Amino acid sequence: MADLRTKFCGLESPNPFWLASGPPTNTGGQVMRAFDAGWGGAVWKTIGEPIQNTSSRYGAIDFNGVRMMGFNNIELISDRPIDVNLSEIAEVKKRYPKHLVIASLMVESKQDVWHDIVKRAEGAGADALELNFGCPHGMSERGMGAAVGQVPEYTEMITTWAKEAAKTPVISKLTPNVTDITRIAQAAERGGADAVSLINTINSVMGVDLENFAPRPNVGGKSSHGGYCGPAVKPIALHLVSSVAKKVKIPIVGIGGIGNWIDAAEHIALGATTVQVCTAAMHYGFRIVEDMADGLAAYMDDHGYRTIEDFRGRAVPNVMDWGDLDLNYKIIADIDKDLCIGCQLCYAACEDGAHQCIERATPANSKLNVHGMEVHVPRIIDDECVGCNLCALVCPVDDCITMREIDEGLAPMSWNQKVHAGM
Repeated sequence: MADLRTKFCGLESPNPFWLASGPPTNTGGQVMRAFDAGWGGAVWKTIGEPIQNTSSRYGAIDFNGVRMMGFNNIELISDRPIDVNLSEIAEVKKRYPKHLVIASLMVESKQDVWHDIVKRAEGAGADALELNFGCPHGMSERGMGAAVGQVPEYTEMITTWAKEAAKTPVISKLTPNVTDITRIAQAAERGGADAVSLINTINSVMGVDLENFAPRPNVGGKSSHGGYCGPAVKPIALHLVSSVAKKVKIPIVGIGGIGNWIDAAEHIALGATTVQVCTAAMHYGFRIVEDMADGLAAYMDDHGYRTIEDFRGRAVPNVMDWGDLDLNYKIIADIDKDLCIGCQLCYAACEDGAHQCIERATPANSKLNVHGMEVHVPRIIDDECVGCNLCALVCPVDDCITMREIDEGLAPMSWNQKVHAGM
């Protein structure tokens, strides 16, 4: 049986699933309900000098019938007093000693202020500290959050300050709103960070009401840029997690677009030791962790992985620079005539949007498919097909269009190899 227990910076978590710092971890009551549901850890909603949040603060993009495919918020850090948050952390740790409670911290950029908040958080019983260097809105205008995380020297300096006072592991949380996140991750590592977590939310404006021209979310007809998250950001998060995994030696906490066990496993395969979830918990509630844990355990059992470490990072070497990809690898499309429904979408997509490698179906190509429908089946022009995958991606029928590898007897050859050989 798969063992989901996870070692992280000398700490043991019941499983790799943690709640990310945000609305689901705003109070002790919420965190305790989450632990009862099966979450292994929780990162407390960021603690600092309390602020006042706006009333309208969330926005979303729906896609193809899916609610909250992309989610945006202009909510800031905890609006509750520091002492209240710390007292609730102490109570949660008293009741749930085997679960991890990580205090997310954000204060002004002064050494003594950071020393003070670190000591107070550890005094309350926090197992680890997450330094919020990623908040893209509201706090960054005050010289905190992403304003720190976008400057390597600031990230290194404040991480160093936190480490000077800390006795527990320190995690630096990284912003994606930079040109090269690996430089920020390396700065955190130089500052002594025990781990990094990424990604925080992405700068965004969620939309505009075209009747009154108020951006969303609407705060009295006005709005502000906010933080974008949810399922839509997973590809960005996976790219940045894999990039950081190639550059640092410290553990990584994967965040971004995680809503099921597959999302979590992909983050882990690209180098994450644990993962954090926020939007999915806000959408569906805490019990989603049950399916996440069951699904991940079943996957591990099916593949013979006893622990997370057995497959963590396995995909990292396969993420390469474009110049190192094999230019002699070739695939072409195949259409399963029995599954085709004759919609012609593959033809339209290839003809207008790709490489003109599909012939339009004609009545002469009509046939009965497995559903008894008479359909006109398009034809792949094998000699012209460039293997771009577009037809398979747009096809509405699962496995109707597949990509077939063609062995032309050529040795692998990358662009960099050709340049080096002077070809």
